[in-house]
Amino acid sequence: MSSSSPSPEGSPGRKPGDAPAPRSPRKAHLVLRRIEPWSAMKFSFVVSLVCFVVLFIAVAVLYMVLSGLGVFENIIQMVNQLTVADGKPTNGINVASWFEPVRILGYTALIGTVNVGLITALSTLGAVIYNVASDLVGGVEVTFSEAE
Repeated sequence: MSSSSPSPEGSPGRKPGDAPAPRSPRKAHLVLRRIEPWSAMKFSFVVSLVCFVVLFIAVAVLYMVLSGLGVFENIIQMVNQLTVADGKPTNGINVASWFEPVRILGYTALIGTVNVGLITALSTLGAVIYNVASDLVGGVEVTFSEAE
């Protein structure tokens, strides 16, 4: 009575040193039919707010570096030399006020706030427009594949 036992890998006829056959990666075909406008608005608001903070910090650091290097003082001196004739100013331009940190950072905050509002509104509007277009043509087809 001879009994044949299966090989250690569980398949008859396979040797212990054989490698398993390579498997092709799985693929999934999906269609993006709708983007929820409320979700797009929340996401774009948070991303634009983070970008605003990064912009504000970058401008503040750049201002400190340029101020430390004396760039603003040199610009003010050069403009004063060009606008002063015979020791008397030709017009009432106060160039030094242009480079005050409160003014620079205030304009940065104003521009950043406007950008947050515009990016949020345009992203929400983009989601609504995508939904209308998706109803007409069926959406965007996306194929996902497993990493090999």
